[in-house]
Formats: sequence, C-alpha cells, structure tokens
Amino acid sequence: MQAPFTTLSTFRDTLAAAPGLDAKAAQGAQDRNGQLTKPPGALGRLEDLAIWYAGWRGDAKPQINAPQVIIFAGNHGVCAQGVSAFPPEVTVQMVANFEHGGAAINQLCKAFGAKMDVYPLSLDTPTADFTAAPAMTDAECVEALQIGWNAVDPDADLLVTGEMGIGNTTSGAAISAALLGGDAADWTGRGTGVDDDGLARKTDAVARGLALHANRDPLEVLRCLGGRELAAMAGAIAAARHHRIPVILDGFICSAAALTLATACDGALDHTVAGHLSAEGAHQRLLDALGKEPLLRLGLRLGEGSGAALAIGVLKGAIACHSGMATFAEAGVSDG
Repeated sequence: MQAPFTTLSTFRDTLAAAPGLDAKAAQGAQDRNGQLTKPPGALGRLEDLAIWYAGWRGDAKPQINAPQVIIFAGNHGVCAQGVSAFPPEVTVQMVANFEHGGAAINQLCKAFGAKMDVYPLSLDTPTADFTAAPAMTDAECVEALQIGWNAVDPDADLLVTGEMGIGNTTSGAAISAALLGGDAADWTGRGTGVDDDGLARKTDAVARGLALHANRDPLEVLRCLGGRELAAMAGAIAAARHHRIPVILDGFICSAAALTLATACDGALDHTVAGHLSAEGAHQRLLDALGKEPLLRLGLRLGEGSGAALAIGVLKGAIACHSGMATFAEAGVSDG
C-alpha cells in the first residue's frame, strides 16, 4: 500500500486518523492473564507487554512470527561543522556491511527471527547544513516519510526501525531541544565518541540550528533539523500504527524521530514501547518526556536498531508465556 499522504499537512491528517487499540482483544488478554498457572503479577512487566501487544494485534492469544527490522540510512550536511568523530563516507560503508550481513544488527535479526531491510536514502546528496538552511525541503521530507511508510510490510507482526547516519545524533539533539526545551548542551552528547572540542562544536551547531529555525511545529522541526533517515523512521512508525503492528523503539535518534509524531498528534506512540536505554546521555530525558520505560538497560550506543532488536526477545518471551501457558482449568491446577 502506498503512503496515503502527499504533503506534511496530509501526513498530520493521517496521524490523526490512525486506528486505536482493540479494547475487546486487550480485555480478553487481561482475562486470560488472570487464569494462567502462576500467581497474579508473577511475570511482572511481561504480563503488561503481552496485554498491550494483544490489544494492538486484535487477538487475545497472539503469536509473534514475522518481526521486521528496517534500517534507514542518510547523510547530514551539518557534518561540515565537525560534529562527528567519523567522516560521512562511513554511512555508505556501513550500508554495504548491512547488505553483506556483517553488522551487529544482522546477527540480532538472525537470533530473533526478524526479516531485515535496508534503505539508503540519497547518500550522495546529504541534507543541507541546518546551521545555514533547513535540512530538507518540504518535498524531501515528505519523500522520506513516504519511503518509511512504504517500507513497512503489512504482514509483519512487530516492527523495529533503526538508522545509520554520521552526524545524526546532532539532529536528534536539535529536535529534542526544539520540542522539549532547554539549552543545546542539555541534549547534546558525544555520539560516536567526539572529544571535548568536538562536543563543543556539536553543541554550538545545535544552538545555531535552534536559533535559525524558530518554528516549533513538530513536522517543521523534523524538516528543518532532522534528516532523511529520521523522517523515514517517523513514516515507518506511523505506517505500523495504520497496520496495527506494534513497534519497539530503538535509542536516542529513533526516539527523537518518534517525538515528532508524539508532539504532532496525541497518542501517536501508543502502539510503541521503548526497547532500551542507550548510553547517549539525553536519552533518559527523552524517554521520560515520551512516558516510555525501557525494556533493557545495557549501555548500548550502536544505533542500527540493535537495542530494539535485542528487545524482540523480551517481547517474544512475554507472548510465548501469555499464549502458550496453560490456564488453571486446562492444567487441572487449583487456583486458590
């Protein structure tokens, strides 16, 4: 199915028209959870995850058989400001590594039975340097949103969106600061490992971008301060909602992309959970603002969707217990 929007305005309308949770299925899952052969609440958060997942899939006893991981890659003009420890050429090189199966995300997808797709987005044409101009034109931003939307397999039953893009923690920091307030320094971290001078340049770039682009409409923030891969992740997360596919959010950059949806439309992230807390310093603040408690806290800072892909195992475990366990009646066990 092709994206049902052609402008940022109609994308906003698409967000507003998205379906909600299936209350009947969620209640059915809640009822089933109360009958399983375990003490009430004994599986902790796994119980809540299973009920949440069931509600979005419209099935009180669901399965996870077809997870999809999509990696979007983009290059950023703001790299001209010396904001990264690595040159933009690394984006192209890592895309080749993804395509040949050599990256961490490839191994995690294999481990958890996920299909993986890679979308390089105009890597030979970086976005504009947002300290001097909007990162993307309206048309470029809409195109990236559409690519993300169309990348989602309607037959998937779980989605992870990941990214690769040298300089994109700078965009993530700028988006977060624009939409949540605070100084550039509050949101800007070391990313791939810049030194003190690099961090100062990066913070300055974020501050100049915020000063230049004063419009705080979330989709304008995405356009002016984001990148193609961030817009594509936002488009994919929105498409998953349309198809009733639950989403596991990855780290700081993915969460910043998701923030634009949450601020554009109330409840736009109700079909998502946070896969992990990354080592990027501002990620906790961002998750707090989104109201998301991470499933894992392992100090990861790789990107690629790696933390969220690892969390597929947690969600699979939750669903396996919920749908596979016997009820007290089925097992012939007394429940009290």
